[in-house]
Amino acid sequence: MPKILESVREQLLLTARAQIKQNGYAKTTIRSVAAECGIAVGTVYNYFPSKDMLIASFMAEDWRACFEAMQQGENAPKKRLNAIYTSLRSFIDGHRDLFMDPEAARVYAAVFNARHSQLRSQLAGLILPLCAQQPDPAYLSTFIAEALLTWTVEGTPFAQLYPVISKLIL
Repeated sequence: MPKILESVREQLLLTARAQIKQNGYAKTTIRSVAAECGIAVGTVYNYFPSKDMLIASFMAEDWRACFEAMQQGENAPKKRLNAIYTSLRSFIDGHRDLFMDPEAARVYAAVFNARHSQLRSQLAGLILPLCAQQPDPAYLSTFIAEALLTWTVEGTPFAQLYPVISKLIL
């Protein structure tokens, strides 16, 4: 069984992240990450079975941190929604190079719907308490989560989104 060292794993994640930003999805390879880290290609596979899993790993770590920040927001509707928006905006901005890469989009198209649905569901869970007094809180929280996702990706400012969303929950 191969020996797994946490510092190597972290170095691989940092290097892959930097290469994606600098070179794009297509030019970032297991071989290029291994070379920059000064390790054998086979060693990378001890940690990650593919380039996509390497990328997914650093994105998942970033999402966990983002989601934790969203959960820390106050329960007042405007503050809660602003915390969600701000954290989501930060995550999107931090991965814009990958999201805008046409090659990455082709590769991830097959799993996009499932991941989008999962993300919407997580956000809806955070929004649900704000909708408790409305006729169908589960649907409304999912609707608002989708709206936040869509308009945050589009770059719509929170100050423009909140007046519309507040009419749905207040």
